[in-house]
Amino acid sequence: PLGRAVAALAARAGPAGRYSVIVRNENRPGEFYGTTNIDPVSIPPKLREEVLRKPADEDSTQYWNLRYMGRTEPVRGLVIGTRLDTYGTGLDDGYEIYHLIPLEEEEKNLTSVRQMLILVGAALVLLLAAIASLVTRQVVTPVRLARQAAERLAAGHLDERLKVRGEDDLARLAASFNEMATTLALKIHQLEELSHVQRQFVSDVSHELRTPLTTVRMAADLLYDAREDFDPMAARSAELMQNQLNRFESMLADLLEISRYDAGAAELDIEPVDIRDVVLRAVADSEALAERHSTRFDLRLPGDPCMAEMDSRRVERILRNLLFNAIEHGEGRDIVVSVGADRDAVAVAVRDHGVGLKPGEENMVFDRFWRADPSRARTIGGTGLGLAISREDAMLHGGWLQAWG
Repeated sequence: PLGRAVAALAARAGPAGRYSVIVRNENRPGEFYGTTNIDPVSIPPKLREEVLRKPADEDSTQYWNLRYMGRTEPVRGLVIGTRLDTYGTGLDDGYEIYHLIPLEEEEKNLTSVRQMLILVGAALVLLLAAIASLVTRQVVTPVRLARQAAERLAAGHLDERLKVRGEDDLARLAASFNEMATTLALKIHQLEELSHVQRQFVSDVSHELRTPLTTVRMAADLLYDAREDFDPMAARSAELMQNQLNRFESMLADLLEISRYDAGAAELDIEPVDIRDVVLRAVADSEALAERHSTRFDLRLPGDPCMAEMDSRRVERILRNLLFNAIEHGEGRDIVVSVGADRDAVAVAVRDHGVGLKPGEENMVFDRFWRADPSRARTIGGTGLGLAISREDAMLHGGWLQAWG
């Protein structure tokens, strides 16, 4: 009867015999009934102990290596065990029932699925790489080219243009960039022409004014020399005219000098000079103006010669402009003039102790006709071009001129 029961249980797996069945008598350890192809060692000892310990009709499961008759290699499978309670049925013995299900086919299927997933994943990676490459060529590359073109345009290459391909947003961006570059080049060309016209105008007017100014100067000199014979009002008018003519001549000279810089015609007369001698000559030229403003110079010169290749006339003019500016804004306090040198360069610093500069004004003091306080009149008759010319002189030497305060 147990053999027929085992066969009936095994038949539930279908005609292919998907799983095997073993029935054991719990009171007779050596007695068992099972399908013909299964080895009883396929039942795990721990699983059997758990089945015997649990109440009847309660399952226990464990993965195990199943052994089959005629096969040397074990097969990974699933063992499900339960105990049959026979009390009250007229049978005196209890029985253990084990279903042994091989998972060989499932493992093959899982392996196939895993391989398929790997292949699909690899294909997806390649597809994503192809899409990324396409996006890079279609989007990133045009943007990079636009950035490079913008950098070259900013560097002054006004003929830089982008190639327009297609009609998408990137093509419209390239077309807009080309239109912007064309408009910018046109505006810059117009500004250059306007600047050239302005520089030419200043230069021409300055030259044309020299002839009538010479005539007016001769007449003014005659009036100024004869002012002692005039009444006080006429004498004062002659003095005022003389002073304003001096200022006008200075402004005209400065305008001519600026026009030379604008035209790129300024040249240096280089010679080895001790910067200390240039400083002393500039200070001597400023002494009279300093005395009128009750200002004293504090010279801090090194003991050794400070030789440099320079145009002494231009450097002396730089120093005079700095000293005059310091006298005008120093409010009668001492002006410190310092000289320093090393193997490569010489430097001169002029420091006054006046009201100083507001933040941001240190870069504006060298602009033409700029004033920190527009309502304040020039006390020494400056033209408003001195510091602008001084910076051009310094740059012509390959040096620099800075202000701080």
